Amino acid sequence: MTLKIGMIGTNFISDDFCEAASQVPGAELYAVCSRKQETGKAFADKHGIPRVYTDYDEFLDSGLDAVYVASPNFAHCSQTLRALDHKKHVLCEKVMAVSEQEARSMIDCSRENDVVLLEAMRPDFDPAYDLIEKHLPRIGKLRRVTFEFCQYSSRYDSYREGVVQNAFNPKLGNAAVMDIGVYCIHSLVRLFGAPKNVKALSTKLSNGFDGSGIVLMEYDGMTAEAVYSKIAASVNPSVLQGEDGSIMIDYVSKPETISLRLREGSRDTLEGGKIERLPFTPVKNNMIFEIQEFLKLIQKKEVDHKYLKYSLDTIRVLDEVRRQAGICF
Repeated sequence: MTLKIGMIGTNFISDDFCEAASQVPGAELYAVCSRKQETGKAFADKHGIPRVYTDYDEFLDSGLDAVYVASPNFAHCSQTLRALDHKKHVLCEKVMAVSEQEARSMIDCSRENDVVLLEAMRPDFDPAYDLIEKHLPRIGKLRRVTFEFCQYSSRYDSYREGVVQNAFNPKLGNAAVMDIGVYCIHSLVRLFGAPKNVKALSTKLSNGFDGSGIVLMEYDGMTAEAVYSKIAASVNPSVLQGEDGSIMIDYVSKPETISLRLREGSRDTLEGGKIERLPFTPVKNNMIFEIQEFLKLIQKKEVDHKYLKYSLDTIRVLDEVRRQAGICF
C-alpha cells in the first residue's frame, strides 16, 4: 500500500514531518497546499514534492489519499472537516482542535465518511511510553507524577522586541498550554485516563498570551502536574513517583533516556538507591512512529480507535484549563 499524503502548512514541523515520512515505507509526499505559490514551491522543491496548490479544493481533488494538517490551531477544525468530507484520511497536528465541540465534530465527521482521523501527538506512538508502562509496577503505588516541558521559544526574543509572531498570537488559537503544555497533559491522560479534578494557573504576557503555567490533575490516590513554559527553560526531568521508587524521563515529547531509581528496602531486587537506565534506543525523529500508526489504522480501516479517546479527554482538560486561567481566543 502506498499512501499519497498532501500537506497543509510549510513551517518547521512540516519539515520534520517530511523527514520522517521519507523513512516510512508506504508513505508518499504527494502534494503541498500553501497560501502563496512561491512559499509552497520553495517547500516542495526542498522536499521533492511534485505538486503545489494554493486552492484547497483543487488540492483535495488532486488524487491524494490523506492530508497532514499543520496549519495554525484555529484552522485545524475547518480544514480537517473539508478533507474528511472529501473522503480523505487526516493526520492533524496537535492540538487537534481548540475545544471539545470542535474535536467532537471532527470525530463525528470521520465516522460519517468512514475515514481515519488521528491527532499527531508524538508521545502516543513512541515506544518509550510502552516501556514506561511496562516498568510502572516496579515503583509501587503511584503517588505523584510531574511532567515538565519548559522550553524558551526562539520566537520569544522577537516578542520582547515588540514583534508578535504567530507563535505568540492568541488570536490564532495559540497558547503555551496548547503548544507544549499539551504534551504533558496528553501524556498523563494516555497513561492514567481522565482526571477527577483540574486546577490551573497561568502566567500571561502583555497581549494576553499564556506564556507558562501549571496544571494540577487529581486522580484516586495520586496527584499529577503538568508544568509548561515557552518563556523560560528548565533542566528538570519529568518524574513518576511511586512508594517504592521513581521513573525519570528527560524529554516528555521525545524521550531519549528513561531511568529508574528504587528506594532503600524496596521490594525489587535492584539495590536501593541505584539508578538503572532502562533499555531504550531513541530515534532522531519520533514522528516516524505516528506516521507508521496512521498507515496501520488506514490499512485496518480502524476509524474508531483508542487515540480518539485520548484526544477527547485531553481537550476536555484543556477547556477547563482555559476557563480557569482566562485563556481566551
